[in-house]
Amino acid sequence: MAVPLFSLSEARTELARLLPALDEIVRLRADAAELAAGESSLGGLPEFKAAQARLDELMETVQHTGAELKGFAPLLVDFPSEMDGVPVLLCWLEGDRELAWYHRTDLGFAGRRPL
Repeated sequence: MAVPLFSLSEARTELARLLPALDEIVRLRADAAELAAGESSLGGLPEFKAAQARLDELMETVQHTGAELKGFAPLLVDFPSEMDGVPVLLCWLEGDRELAWYHRTDLGFAGRRPL
């Protein structure tokens, strides 16, 4: 089965739509870590399980778009694409507010370059 490819414009539109969910993942990840450590003003085991369930739901939301969730801490999302006939991943990293990086699929994150 072929992986759907995003144009740069499509990936930027999808990222803008996903940013609220990605921001929520970052917040819930911190909450879950604090709850897992115990003795938190955020609650206990029920709140931890609720945070985990919501994280799973949000990560599924990202993956259903065709984007690839590559990292959780820090959060890393790749959008499969192509540049001049070469397979690339348009790369968003936690803290970015727009899609401004890419890397060849065979180089990975170490080959990350600005668009």
